[in-house]
Amino acid sequence: MDSVIAEQLGRTHPLARHLDDFLTDLANAGKSAHTRRAYRGDLVAFAAHHGDDIGALSAAPVRAFLAELAELSPASRERKRAAISSFAKWAVRHDLLDANPMDRIDTVKVPKNLPRPASAADVAKVLAVICSRRPRKDLPLDRLRDRVLFETAYVCGARASEVCGLCVEDLDLRLDDEHVRVHGKGGSVRTVLLDDRGYVALLKLYLARAGYTAGPLFRASINGRGGPLSYDAAHHRWQTYCRQAGVEIDIHQLRHAHATELINAGVSIEAVRRRLGHASTETTQLYVLLDDKVADAEIRAARHRRDRAT
Repeated sequence: MDSVIAEQLGRTHPLARHLDDFLTDLANAGKSAHTRRAYRGDLVAFAAHHGDDIGALSAAPVRAFLAELAELSPASRERKRAAISSFAKWAVRHDLLDANPMDRIDTVKVPKNLPRPASAADVAKVLAVICSRRPRKDLPLDRLRDRVLFETAYVCGARASEVCGLCVEDLDLRLDDEHVRVHGKGGSVRTVLLDDRGYVALLKLYLARAGYTAGPLFRASINGRGGPLSYDAAHHRWQTYCRQAGVEIDIHQLRHAHATELINAGVSIEAVRRRLGHASTETTQLYVLLDDKVADAEIRAARHRRDRAT
């Protein structure tokens, strides 16, 4: 049984075995470790609230559980509702429930927030804290790894979890055709052109220093024999570098920064959508709305300066 379920609920909890089976099926279906952890956390919290057998899972305990989360953001409440819904659908498929009680629970309306891109100057500060694009020969390999990892997320507009999962085999560094295959959500794969010559040179240097010819591109151990660096470890290291640089940038803002730079450069919405791996242009369109808001703010600031001058 999953160690977290066993520790937080106990092996004898009426839902413990079912939750463990559900998570096992998610893993077998290829769901990412990040997704499984999120489901596990939300479902363990619900199971702690609902101590009955799975056959007693109805709309009433779900409503009671969600009612206790009123102080959370709409996005957090909807994520927890979605986790319970997925579990309930699984239970129906396995004849553990006659009907899905979530059919009686409305979804939580989540407002679309505009992405918060980091400025190019702030990103450059953090990357410079890690090392330069022409690093010293005695620079530790894990430091060089971190620079290449985070710059990959930035120049490719990729999710940090996607970058952590890259393998050497995903790279094609033939001259004038350098690109990488990024494995995204839902098993999707997209090809991203590596069009920054300085970054490509740094990437090649990292591969030469590490001696990697196959397997995980960014490894957890500095001797190169470990598995891929986890998202949590990458996130922790990024926050450490941000503190050293004196800036506050969430790791996901690297992706937003890249997208905004493309929009500002006149790249089409469809091209940006494909590069980021968005399922629809609606998500990508948010970056255009963001650009419009920035433009409006600049116009208001200019008017304010003009009014003060007169």
